[in-house]
Amino acid sequence: MQERSEKMTHVETHTDSQTPMPMALGALASAVMVLVFAALVFIPAGRMDWTLGWIYVSAVGANVAITWACLLRWNPELIERRMRFQKGTKTWDKVWAVLYTPVMIAIYIVAGVEARDSVSSLPGAASILGLLIFIPGSTIVTWSMVVNPFFEKTVRIQTDHGHHVIDTGPYSYVRHPGYTGFVGWILSTPLILASSWALVPALLAVIGIVIRTALEDRTLHAELPGYPEYATRVRFRLLPGVW
Repeated sequence: MQERSEKMTHVETHTDSQTPMPMALGALASAVMVLVFAALVFIPAGRMDWTLGWIYVSAVGANVAITWACLLRWNPELIERRMRFQKGTKTWDKVWAVLYTPVMIAIYIVAGVEARDSVSSLPGAASILGLLIFIPGSTIVTWSMVVNPFFEKTVRIQTDHGHHVIDTGPYSYVRHPGYTGFVGWILSTPLILASSWALVPALLAVIGIVIRTALEDRTLHAELPGYPEYATRVRFRLLPGVW
């Protein structure tokens, strides 16, 4: 789930010299991802008759399927690159991932334990609000991945694929729209699952995303040609008018 690193870059695509990942392998990876989310939701709950859990897993499954279909249509090479870790990942990003992953997992553990013990204090309307946040958040992430062929899992300057600043689509509004959308995904999770205590690790996870955004933005300023000029045109990192 770790959100994935955004390289505000562009490279000419040579479809005649690159072989996209086979459709079956991409579909298998998507199915495995949904199963992982299902395990994160239902194992801590200790039961399968959790309606909100099924709603959440269904929403995630729909988003994964839509994202895979969109990438297969408009950005197939990214599917393969996101299946593996690339050389050149920044050391600080590796440390960040080690610290961040348990925080994300904690959201599901806490929500599941609340469901198991039936101690949630959030009203049913919270799930509706969560879906209203999840849908645009996940849509922004998908849109960012379609537009940016360098939306890899880790932060690195992709000299092996060429660099050119992306300033179209959601990147014309904020410099890191994928993170913006992922923040919506994070905050929607405890709401959909009606877990009040899961809001605690969710807020910590959002802080982690803000930290990674700042570190990646600094890296791009220092190492990506054209990025400082892009930053003068698109002033905000995550939220227009705020930061």
